[in-house]
Amino acid sequence: MNRNKIIVTIVLLMLGIFFVVTTCYRSGGKGKQKDLPPGMHGVSVTEVIQTNNYTYLQVEENTKKFWIAVVKADSKPGDSVYYSKTYEMKDFVSKELGRTFPSVYFVQDPSDRLVLAETQATQPMIPKKVEIKRWTDISADTPKGGITLETLYGNPGNFAGKMVIIRGIVVRYNSQIMNKNWVHLQDGTENSGKFDLTITTHDSLVVGTYATFKGTIALNKDFGSGYFYDVIMEEAKASDIK
Repeated sequence: MNRNKIIVTIVLLMLGIFFVVTTCYRSGGKGKQKDLPPGMHGVSVTEVIQTNNYTYLQVEENTKKFWIAVVKADSKPGDSVYYSKTYEMKDFVSKELGRTFPSVYFVQDPSDRLVLAETQATQPMIPKKVEIKRWTDISADTPKGGITLETLYGNPGNFAGKMVIIRGIVVRYNSQIMNKNWVHLQDGTENSGKFDLTITTHDSLVVGTYATFKGTIALNKDFGSGYFYDVIMEEAKASDIK
């Protein structure tokens, strides 16, 4: 009997330890945050508003409710979101919703699971190629002396090694990869199904903002590890960011 009691006690202790460990890294329905790495946020979704390009999420973190925005995602109340990179926009006006948000945090690296520093350190420090979806309702005027993506992709050889100017909306942004910031830009035009341009820059951008980029066009750029770009704009400078 004593031996059985000891076994039961050990099992209960192990279950208790497992419960504590797992809950330390979970953001539950009440938006509690426990033992997350420095700079990492864990929030619980309480409300979802979908638009053509964005998903606006009212979230709760440590009993505090606020709004974040991510590139359009299939989110629902009760989901957990983890992130570390945001940019706050105060008095942000969504023309599509006809609504002004007193504050919205635009999240650059949303995830539905917690990625620990040990895991991040094993990942290659090169921009991961992802499928970029075409954004709708883009309104980008061609800047003076600039071109459109339709023109660029119509005959990219004409622009190889040349400085060009292009204006559009930032649809994806990754910071400090190979000592550069990586931008995906769209301007609402396309040629032969190509509607997105990858840009490297040292300027900081926010997804959803319009910007004018001036940089050099390079063709058939190979960064290794299978990361090959037919057309890319390098060392670009951003201006007129709105």
